[in-house]
Amino acid sequence: MTIKEKKFLVVGLGKSGVACARFLKARGGVVTATDGKSIDGLGEDVQNLKDLGIKIEAGGHSIETFLDCDLIVLSPGVPMSIEPIKEAKKRGIEVISEIELAYNFIKTPIVAITGSNGKTTTTTLVGQILKRAHKEVFVGGNIGNPLIEYIELGREAEYVVAEISSFQLEGIRSFRPRVVIMLNISPDHLDRYLSYQDYIAAKARIFLNQREGDFAVLNADDSLVSEMTNSFKDVRKVYFSQKKKINKGIYLDGNSIVSEISGQKHCYSTEFFKIRGVHNIDNIMASIAAAEICRCNPGDIQDAVNSFKGLEHRLEFVEEISGVKYYNDSKATNIGAVEKSLESFEQPIILIAGGRDKGTGYESLNELVKKRVKKLILIGEAKEIILKSLGSLTQSLKADTLEEAVELAWLESSHGDVVLLSPACSSYDMFNNYEERGEAFKATVRKLKSKTDNRIGVTIQVGTKAQSTKGTK
Repeated sequence: MTIKEKKFLVVGLGKSGVACARFLKARGGVVTATDGKSIDGLGEDVQNLKDLGIKIEAGGHSIETFLDCDLIVLSPGVPMSIEPIKEAKKRGIEVISEIELAYNFIKTPIVAITGSNGKTTTTTLVGQILKRAHKEVFVGGNIGNPLIEYIELGREAEYVVAEISSFQLEGIRSFRPRVVIMLNISPDHLDRYLSYQDYIAAKARIFLNQREGDFAVLNADDSLVSEMTNSFKDVRKVYFSQKKKINKGIYLDGNSIVSEISGQKHCYSTEFFKIRGVHNIDNIMASIAAAEICRCNPGDIQDAVNSFKGLEHRLEFVEEISGVKYYNDSKATNIGAVEKSLESFEQPIILIAGGRDKGTGYESLNELVKKRVKKLILIGEAKEIILKSLGSLTQSLKADTLEEAVELAWLESSHGDVVLLSPACSSYDMFNNYEERGEAFKATVRKLKSKTDNRIGVTIQVGTKAQSTKGTK
């Protein structure tokens, strides 16, 4: 790709947009950057771009800016459907994503991880296994470090491990990972896509440029994942399953994960795994598959998985109070993630859910709510929608704030219960992001923990009404 003296427009000035603008300018491009936020809301990174001589358009997008360029680089948070983008495409101006821009300069084999749930956990774990195996690795993508930063570092790793979202895949043309992991598909982002099929099609684009010699690591237990790869002939498919034995694949057999990928059988004990949840077995199997493809030693793989403690806000244990365990699963912003979390507990669950609705519906949770959820506490903009869908299946309560919801859960719980924040919604109605929501949950739980290690005679304020416990349950 030629950059020098070419006119570029970067749309969206989040982390990846800022990195792209800086990269293009450093290589002689004529760069303009635009964002719908006001200049005051964009932070000091944008001032740094201005100091580099990059023109900034803030507070909205003008059609003229989009038409006065040779190529547009679109940040993940900006949909292809906005009017200026549609107009630019009509005029023949190419629109690409940050990962496509980066790919033009990356010579390193890429291990790309996508799916509706488990991407960040799997990306992190693959990176840790490769590092344990003494391989030079860059871990990035949607996980926090844009791929373009790998080029800026100017060093050559053995592998680039990248979390990839459906938004990023909308703007690829030549992006070709050596290894793709497709974890699962479940309804998500239907506030952005016109249909579930459009979302699935966006995910499937990750296989677009793979060819002979490349690998696709696929969830055999997810029919949508299996179906989307039926037409791929040259790529080597490696399946993983918790439900059945997979020849030349990887599968769960009792307390062992068995891999036959290389033609030799390797067994990995699950006895000392630190992360819980049936969904994390999928994440671990996929990570082991990728690591074996990258020729990691089985001993290094076992050691890395055993030491992996998981990530914040993903079925994260917080505290135990009076025999009740509290888990922070704030990252569970869609139905599929909540399903996996509910399946991970045998104990009665008090579920805190709600936030900003994503348009996916909640009916698919019916059976699990009936079987597993003792009480449902609802928060946020979506609480009435969720109440209509699930409220008749178990005792349901509403709270005005997350803090109130935690306090209600504390009051309503009994010894042996689990209190689980697993929202099935985005956080943007009450918080800036899921991390902030998770931190607020943990802070409230720890505040309760500091107040008491028993419930005798404790009175707390819930909303405007004080409620007193009646003794230890």
